[in-house]
Amino acid sequence: MPRKKKNHENVFSVKPFFKKILYACFFGIVITLFVFLLLAGVTNAYFYSTIKDRDSLINSRNSGILLLDNKGDPFFAFYNSKRKKYVALSQISRHVERALIISEDRDFYRHGGVSIRGIIRAMGLDFKDKSFSYGGSTITQQLVKNVLLTPEKSLVRKYQEAVLAGQIEARYSKEEIMEMYLNSIYFGEGSFGIEDASQTYFGKNAKDLSIAQASFLVSVIPSPSRLSPYNGNRQQAYKIQKIILASMKDENVITEEEYANAIDEELIFKNNNEDTNNIAPHFALMVRDELFKKYGEEKIVRSGFTVKTTLDTAFQEYAEVSVKNQVEKLGVNKVTNGAAVIMDPKSGEIKSLVGSADWADEKNGKINMAITPRQPGSSFKPFIYASALEEKYISPATVLKDEKTSFKDPNCPSCTEYVPRNYDGEFHGNVLVRRALANSLNIPAVLVMQKVGIPKALAKTNELGISTLSKNPTDYGLSLVLGAGEFPLVEMVQAYSSFANKGELSNYKLYTEIKDKMGETIFVSEDTKKRVWSENVAFLISSILSDNQARAEEFGNALNITRTAAVKTGTTDSYKDAWTIGYTPDLVVGVWVGNNDNTPMDQVAGSLGAAPIWRDLMEKFSEGKPNKDFEKPSGIIQLLICRSNGLKAKNASTSATYTEYFIPGTELSKECTEEIKPTDAPKEKDDQEKKIQEILDRIQSDQQGLLEEIQRRREERRGRFKKN
Repeated sequence: MPRKKKNHENVFSVKPFFKKILYACFFGIVITLFVFLLLAGVTNAYFYSTIKDRDSLINSRNSGILLLDNKGDPFFAFYNSKRKKYVALSQISRHVERALIISEDRDFYRHGGVSIRGIIRAMGLDFKDKSFSYGGSTITQQLVKNVLLTPEKSLVRKYQEAVLAGQIEARYSKEEIMEMYLNSIYFGEGSFGIEDASQTYFGKNAKDLSIAQASFLVSVIPSPSRLSPYNGNRQQAYKIQKIILASMKDENVITEEEYANAIDEELIFKNNNEDTNNIAPHFALMVRDELFKKYGEEKIVRSGFTVKTTLDTAFQEYAEVSVKNQVEKLGVNKVTNGAAVIMDPKSGEIKSLVGSADWADEKNGKINMAITPRQPGSSFKPFIYASALEEKYISPATVLKDEKTSFKDPNCPSCTEYVPRNYDGEFHGNVLVRRALANSLNIPAVLVMQKVGIPKALAKTNELGISTLSKNPTDYGLSLVLGAGEFPLVEMVQAYSSFANKGELSNYKLYTEIKDKMGETIFVSEDTKKRVWSENVAFLISSILSDNQARAEEFGNALNITRTAAVKTGTTDSYKDAWTIGYTPDLVVGVWVGNNDNTPMDQVAGSLGAAPIWRDLMEKFSEGKPNKDFEKPSGIIQLLICRSNGLKAKNASTSATYTEYFIPGTELSKECTEEIKPTDAPKEKDDQEKKIQEILDRIQSDQQGLLEEIQRRREERRGRFKKN
């Protein structure tokens, strides 16, 4: 059988394919080299003027955080005083340099800016730990990252880092590089450079640091925030310090005796006094902490952020004095603190936030009570009533029984039954929803909670942005409606804003724009609203809470101001907390008074403790603006009904009837047939005009005193700010 001829043509036809691959690889390599050479040239040209001399290089990354108010004026600064403290290498303890080289770059005095051994070592550690967190950067590369580049991790950025490290090594001696590095590295707590860190942590000059102190400061460099001895994991920093000390001993940098002494030395840290200004310190710290959480502490501080906040400093100054004055008046009633939050319900912007009555009060002033969860008492009720209105379980004219009632715990059928009582200790018989909510009756509120159910109540509070409640319904009973949970004032104000803004919720915001030191915009806030109630429900709640006549039975004129405003108070058991939260269509004001340690006040209810501040702030911040009523949606039904039973009234309007509003489908068609006595109605105000004038006179007198006090404090603060 003849042998088949080999197809040589097919064999050799493959060669052009391989040639194409080789050509593609060759040109790819050439193009890549060209791109990297071009990038190196552009990088060197861009940073040439910065790295040409030491002063330009070390000052290229001025740091700090500057806060502006909503008009663009500065009112608070963090770390600005810590920007340019430069010390010579001769004025730094040699133990710092030795510990740093052992910890960060053992080949520092041998490489030319990039260490191949360091990269290989880092790759080995990455492979071993499967963490890919070891960078292999030399001290020179870290200097480049600190003063020229951002902490971004990418191949291009790493290449730029290496290029610039080579340029710095060519221009400066190793001693100069070490000196610049030690003056630019971030040590946490706003401290840039070894001198700042030495003063911040130990209260001494860098030249006087002991081996133990020097090694500890080096130990926090990898993660300054996480390892801070004040606000971080001090024990983890100690572990790293011991590893550094052991390496120094093994490399004969320190003797056995020095090692033993350093291990035994007890580090005494300086008291950490926060670098704060005098106006809105709690607000400023909230902004700072939110930024740290979002961007990271070192990036923000090193980038020199300028932040335009939502704060109205005129509001803030007035609110601070108002809260302080009221708390001082209530001192005889065992009240030591207060807080207030003022918010624009349309934008969510916080216009003023007073976290304590007196920041200088070492015992009570430093805790921000505007963000500290506390029991809100009856100020929580509107959310449950609104949920019931939304589900059409009730209308404002639904009859609820206010009588002694035992409720079974839905989560514990075998438990003792829950028997709530009203604040005044009395029972009021059949009451309409409007009267029950306006006068804050407890038993009807528990009945409404029973209709809504705990799961729906928790789901709604979560939707409103209240973060402190568990999502597990078994954690709560029906007493949740009376404020058995704990809520921060700022989140309660945010939740109330949904009623003021026709059912739409805007999460509270503290700042609107961020720019870095180069003027580049980092962040611009956006309007993000979500509907949490229908317009009908929001209007009904606002109608009830702004009904001066309906609440006069329990509160008289204690909550009335000279414009339409919805308001609700809250008082917890044993008078541990007193709340007042209220709003107009354009403003929400929330106030808390009490004691940080939960010590009971001396019978200070929300209407007596917090309401005077609320009235004062609401009147002041609405000054000169036209009165606005809550706008009635087109779908709302309006009917004349009987006060006694909520049925449609046959006759013309009398003191026994009133106009009520209904969501379509919740109104009753049945007419009121029983004889109506005028005395069935809640108590009317005797002389409305006279009482309003009394309120105006009182407010005018109080405000004049507040304005004089504010003017005095304003001059003091401006002087201190300019000095700083």
